Amino acid sequence: MNGNSGIVSYGGSVELHQSAVGDGATVILPATPEKEPLSPATPEREPARRADIGVITILGVEAGAVHDVLGLRPVRRSTLPFYEGDVAADGTTRRVVAIRALSQGQRSTVIAFEHLRRHYSPSVVVLTGIGGSIDPSVRVGDVVVTTRVVYYDLRKETSQGQRRRGEERQAPATTGHAVNSFFTTHGEPATVRTGRTSFRVLTGPIGSGEAVIADAESEIRRYLKAFNDKILAVDMEAGGLTQAFHEQDGPGLARGWTVIRGISDDSNSAKNDDHQRVAARHAAITLRRLLPYLQSE
Repeated sequence: MNGNSGIVSYGGSVELHQSAVGDGATVILPATPEKEPLSPATPEREPARRADIGVITILGVEAGAVHDVLGLRPVRRSTLPFYEGDVAADGTTRRVVAIRALSQGQRSTVIAFEHLRRHYSPSVVVLTGIGGSIDPSVRVGDVVVTTRVVYYDLRKETSQGQRRRGEERQAPATTGHAVNSFFTTHGEPATVRTGRTSFRVLTGPIGSGEAVIADAESEIRRYLKAFNDKILAVDMEAGGLTQAFHEQDGPGLARGWTVIRGISDDSNSAKNDDHQRVAARHAAITLRRLLPYLQSE
C-alpha cells in the first residue's frame, strides 16, 4: 500500500482549531495575555460584612472624636472611607462601622445611611456630633440623646407669610426602650465623668432642618417651641436620617436609629466654633456608653 498523509473526509463536516496539516507541521499559539492588576481607583470588591452599629458623622471634628473614643481603624470598601472596630463596653462587644457624610445637610445624610446599609447592614444607625441648644436648661457641653425628631423645613409660602408644616418621626420602640434603659441605669439627666471633668446627658426631642440658627429670636425657634415645648436642641441632619430609615427597602434593613448631639452653642448671636471639639468628644463618649443598650440583632 502506498503511504498516505493528510486528511480524508467521507462527507459531513470537519472543524479544525489550532491545528496543522502535513509533514513537520507546527502550531504556534499566541501568548496568553497577563491579567492586568486592579488600579487603586478600582479596588477589588470585598465580600459583604455585617456590623451591629452604624455611625454617621458630618464634620471632621465629629469623625475624629468617634474614631478616637471607639478605637476605629480605616478600611477601604469600594471607594468609600469606612472606619471599623470591635468595641468592648460593660461586658459587651459591638461591631461598629462609621462613615463621614460628604457634606452637611439632610441629603448627604440620606446617602450616608444607604452606604452603611449596602456595605454593612447595621442593626442600628446612630447620627452623632454637635448641635445647638434652644432650651435654657441645656448648656454648652451637655449631650442630648433622642429618638424623636421634628423636621421643620416643610412649609408653604403665602401672601400672608410663611406657614410651617412640621413633621415628627419617632424611632422604633426597641430603640426607645434601649435609650430609656440607659437613663434608668444612669439617672436622668445622666452624669458622665471623664477624668477630672463631667458632663450631663439628657433626653428629649430635637428639631432638624437646613438652617444654621444664630438668633435667639429666630422664627424657627419660636415655631419649634410652639410645636413641642419639650424640644431641647436643633441640628441639620437628623431629619434626613429619619426619612432614610422610614423609606428603606430591600435586603439589610436597619431596625433602629438614634441621634446623639453634643451641645456646642446656644443657637444665638454668640454662636461660634469654640466648643465644637469638646461637644463632639462628649457625644462620642456618650455613644460608647450607650452601645451596650442598643440591640445588636
